[in-house]
Amino acid sequence: MERKAIGAAALEVGAVGLGCMPMSWAYTGSRQRGEESLRTVHAALDRGCSLLDTADMYGPFTNELLLGRVLKERRADAFVSTKVGLLVGEQHIVANGRPGYVRRACDASLRRLQTDVIDLYQLHRADPEVPVEETWGAMAELVSAGKVRSLGLCAVGARAARRGGRAGLHAGTIRQLERIQQVFPVSSVMAELSVWSTEALETLLPWCAARGVGFLAAMPLGNGFLSGTLTPGQGFEPDDLRARHPRFTAEMMAANQPVVAGLRRVAARHGADVTPAQVALAWVLAQGPNVVPVPGAKHERWAVENAAAAGLVLTDADLAEIAGLPAALGSWD
Repeated sequence: MERKAIGAAALEVGAVGLGCMPMSWAYTGSRQRGEESLRTVHAALDRGCSLLDTADMYGPFTNELLLGRVLKERRADAFVSTKVGLLVGEQHIVANGRPGYVRRACDASLRRLQTDVIDLYQLHRADPEVPVEETWGAMAELVSAGKVRSLGLCAVGARAARRGGRAGLHAGTIRQLERIQQVFPVSSVMAELSVWSTEALETLLPWCAARGVGFLAAMPLGNGFLSGTLTPGQGFEPDDLRARHPRFTAEMMAANQPVVAGLRRVAARHGADVTPAQVALAWVLAQGPNVVPVPGAKHERWAVENAAAAGLVLTDADLAEIAGLPAALGSWD
């Protein structure tokens, strides 16, 4: 598969990444199994999903430890992405962008991941009490030190911005990008992008495309909704982020079923074995040559299915049908 330069490293174009967060953070804890997660990572690598995305806050720390067990054996097969900038407390999450902390956090991530270099080091969130240039400068020093190959920025969360309307949804992220670009080149931006969350197409993805910056599409399956495997009103465990997400109330899940139905229709035209999830991922891949979807998965079956989406090419008619699907609804609408 073709490989594209992302900073000093190389990432496969046309491939699907693996978001490792669900293995130890934010989703149903009772269904998280260490050995199953390890099989999932191996299965993804076996099928060309080289990008493994994690963060020190997932767990916290346990997600990186999990990946470290795989990387100890298969470092050459993986493009390792982790994040810095958020600290997890008992009931809260706070940003920390102080340069000294960034340096210590990187060393700790390297130890947990059992590697001597991180391919992509992402700033999870900017610290409002520290100029973002200072944080980014400390991250750039890690590149000079050979501990990191390239730097990326995670977009400011769109959910809060939606409450104030769509205008300028990613304006804050673009302002940050313009500032840090003056310090050290941005290799990638990670932001939500899916069939039911298309806001990044308006300004953020064009900003990246114009500058040769990679775009990592977070939540390309809409937190699992676009897979068509969730039932309205099924409920979620209290530790599952969807239990508090405005699109996962029983009412909103029922209201958004036409989106999944449309994906099913497109999938059926490509064969009985093609799934709505694969169509959703293929749609993300079709948004540009610099776009890499990073679906989360914690089971081997889903990793294998997601990887196969890289071979699904949507027709113009498929893309037109998806574009004509009703806009997704949520309790903020």
